[in-house]
Amino acid sequence: MLFLRYSGLRIGDAVNCPIDRLDSKGRLRLYTAKTGAHVYVKLHPDAVAALESIPKMSEERWFWSGNGKLRTAVTKWQDRLRDLFRNAGIADGHPHRFRHTFATDALNKGVPLQQVAAFLGNSMRIVEKHYGTWGDEQQRNADEALARTFQKEPETVETDGETEPGWVEKKSRLGTRKAHEKRVVN
Repeated sequence: MLFLRYSGLRIGDAVNCPIDRLDSKGRLRLYTAKTGAHVYVKLHPDAVAALESIPKMSEERWFWSGNGKLRTAVTKWQDRLRDLFRNAGIADGHPHRFRHTFATDALNKGVPLQQVAAFLGNSMRIVEKHYGTWGDEQQRNADEALARTFQKEPETVETDGETEPGWVEKKSRLGTRKAHEKRVVN
């Protein structure tokens, strides 16, 4: 579950992910099956530790032996996760929830849409459509960013050889505003 949560991978890509796609710095590199997009994402240390501690299904993969059809292995993992969700009392639980959580959490924490799209192997349009719902945390981040543009920074003004705070007013096409610039007052 940690691998799905912190990689943003679809379950088919997670089940089929070769062990050698994870480097020594916890970065995962692979091409997604659905879109063929190159995905490069740093995993959470807990996810890396979990992968290092679990028994591997084969020498090449964590979650599939390589025997039989990949689709069969994916279905088995989907069933296991659905059972886990059901036992935990989580309605409509499915593996794609982890991908959704990965994307919305990244967006809510200020990761740019373009970067989240790259992590998921999707276009920005798809990420915005499926994961870009505007939440409370995104609104708070936007409010804080905008509020920073409203902050006045004190101006240093020299008067009779001494400096003191002050503001300089400037004209612009949009009207008068306070500008942050140094000037000498006589």
